[in-house]
Amino acid sequence: MASFSMFNKQNNNTMSNTTEHIECLIIGSGPAGYTAAIYAARADLKPVMYQGMQPGGQLTTTTEVENFPGNKHGVTGPEMMDGLKEQAERFGTDTRWGIVTEVDTTSRPFKVKADDGKEMLAETIIIATGATAKYLGLESEEKFKGGGVSACATCDGFFYKGKDVAVVGGGDTAAEEATYLAKLCKKVYLIVRRDELRASKAMQNRVNTTPNIEVLWNHQTKELFGEESGFMKTLKGAVLINTKTQQERTIDIDGFFVAIGHQPNSDLFKGVLDMDETGYIVTKPDSTATNIPGIFAAGDVQDKIFRQAVTAAGTGCMAALEAEKFLASVND
Repeated sequence: MASFSMFNKQNNNTMSNTTEHIECLIIGSGPAGYTAAIYAARADLKPVMYQGMQPGGQLTTTTEVENFPGNKHGVTGPEMMDGLKEQAERFGTDTRWGIVTEVDTTSRPFKVKADDGKEMLAETIIIATGATAKYLGLESEEKFKGGGVSACATCDGFFYKGKDVAVVGGGDTAAEEATYLAKLCKKVYLIVRRDELRASKAMQNRVNTTPNIEVLWNHQTKELFGEESGFMKTLKGAVLINTKTQQERTIDIDGFFVAIGHQPNSDLFKGVLDMDETGYIVTKPDSTATNIPGIFAAGDVQDKIFRQAVTAAGTGCMAALEAEKFLASVND
């Protein structure tokens, strides 16, 4: 969830005399990190958390969250993350601003350095750095995030019930988002920059047989537009350009869903932890354990399928319980 730009260093540099010893280090925040912190703190592991460059993760850019259990009237993303952070701190979690910049995984306790100059020895590490949604890079796209622009139809589709929306992308994710939204929305435009979908045949068939999905072949988004009133921004439409004819077309939409993929924030552990071809950390079956004993991964950095706050929180719980069990086993 939190956005990280880090690198891994496997070395045997000696740590300074001010090295801090930590039982459980949590890298990253968001639902996975904060839930791991709550469980680890309640287990008296005295967790230390480095929140990353975006404390609270992707949900801090979301206006309303209505699908997280326990919030019967819904809650804003920032409010939800503030609540989780305060809950973690109430049980004794040491939350810190900043990022982890180096981890030496050659031996345990793991030698760790952060950008605040701290040097640490961590008995266990929980990686909760999340994944970053890929966007088109338009200035107007950034402007309307939280006001019509989203990267998660499952999270935000409900708010566009009975309205017209657009989905950008040509792969399975875009096709899935479009068909999901078609059940809620009046009309769904699927904006595809080529003259074919990259999605599987099954997903293509589903798109083609859904009557309220209109595929706009050979189109790219040039600009988004809407209304602004103080801090409130409301999307009203998009200007598209045909990649073959260069002709422009305007569509009136209330929601714009970007489905061109996510990038897991796992660079810190590349070449060290097992990952799939796109960089998601691979954990053992029914576990958050990685290929290095004592290091666990939770949330979107290891989940490329569901990517929901509630599933991230669940794996955060699992990681903390597994870290506690691991420490008990090595200390016996």
